[in-house]
Amino acid sequence: MKKRYNWTPYWLILPSVIYLALFFAWPMVQALTLSVWDNTARLRLHAEASTRSAIAGSLPRGTPIEVLERQGNVLDPDDLGQSNLRTEVWFRIRGETVDGQVIEGWAPETRVRVRSTDATGAPTTGTIRPRIGAAADPLTSLYSEPSIVSEVVGRLEANTTVTIDELTTLELWYLIRGESGGEAIEGWAPSRYVQVYSDNVSGRIDSGDAGELTLRYIQAMINDRFFWPAFWTTLLLMVIIIPVQFVLAIIMALIIQQQLRGSSFFLYVFAIALGVSELAVGIVWYAIFTQNGYLNSILVSLGWLAAPIPYLTADTRYWIIIAIWLAEIWRATAIVMVIVVSGLQAISHEVLEAADLFGANLWKRVRYVILPMLKPSLQVALILRTILALQVFAVVIALSGGDVVTVLANEAYRQYYTLRNVNVAAAYAGLILLLSMFSAIIYLRMVRSHEETQG
Repeated sequence: MKKRYNWTPYWLILPSVIYLALFFAWPMVQALTLSVWDNTARLRLHAEASTRSAIAGSLPRGTPIEVLERQGNVLDPDDLGQSNLRTEVWFRIRGETVDGQVIEGWAPETRVRVRSTDATGAPTTGTIRPRIGAAADPLTSLYSEPSIVSEVVGRLEANTTVTIDELTTLELWYLIRGESGGEAIEGWAPSRYVQVYSDNVSGRIDSGDAGELTLRYIQAMINDRFFWPAFWTTLLLMVIIIPVQFVLAIIMALIIQQQLRGSSFFLYVFAIALGVSELAVGIVWYAIFTQNGYLNSILVSLGWLAAPIPYLTADTRYWIIIAIWLAEIWRATAIVMVIVVSGLQAISHEVLEAADLFGANLWKRVRYVILPMLKPSLQVALILRTILALQVFAVVIALSGGDVVTVLANEAYRQYYTLRNVNVAAAYAGLILLLSMFSAIIYLRMVRSHEETQG
């Protein structure tokens, strides 16, 4: 009899897989893509003045170009308002020639002077504009389509009265020529992607419609004047915060584990910071360290200071680091403590009693029994705390304004919100992600349990 395969475990984990794909994997891929992909790097040129025509080649953004010819194409109303978009209006008009023949066709707005409009403001009648100059053609051509390359259906003299039946807005297309890789490339491009100079014969590619891989955003991040201060400050905070937090968290967990009278009270006191937001913590510690804050008030009232000290200034940057260090230790040590307490609960009392029976004091029990058996919990706590340290943001903003002392998360925010540079912000976010993953790998390799080492 064929054994029936059990699909139940896979159905149970399917929601988790979908959640990770939608809210972790997809945003992560998008962020990393933004940091290395330039969506407007190259402009594709068309063989004809139409998006449906064949691609004749492409030119990089910023390439100098020569304008050879121009033509108008009907514009989608939804595209109006785009930057660099150059348009022209054409009228479909009716008028009589000198011999009394009625002709109808399209003429550019520049050749028709509007004389009257309807209630909605749409033009209804006008006259043909005269041409200035002895060598200028006195007649205005009417076309079968709103384009100068379409068939000419007739010609009208200057000052002829015409009826305006319809109007349409066209986007200018340019036949341009430029060089890419030493090769001359020629083709049509919409005006929205091209900047034409005042001489109307030269210009540059202002934006593209095709992307390519690039290191430009990563280079912009590294060359940013705030990058290296933010990078080193972030690493400094990790180095001075995480070890102290782990020592305090283990001490706090051991106090709770001893189940002394009032141990529940200690648990509640230690866990208070878990209910306070990061920004609120920053504001509280700002109120402590500001020039007129609690610290100066207490020291001055005790006579230990003659006048308040300005701690949080550009000249006392080290005090800002100390304030951030204290605020983060107070805020996030409880997270590590909760994980360590959970790990301690899994350690058998018989093991601890055996260690005590063999004469191990508290230090030896912690070093040779508790810490080795806590390694799985410590792995989780280290990874979680390092990720949180890399993401520290609101405390830095509250205590320094984000200028005197800055971190990587603050620079990602500055690039995204203040400078509106999404790609460089994504590069910062990608760097934070890579640092988190790198540190997690180190912790998983260094803090290994006995079972993992044997495996």
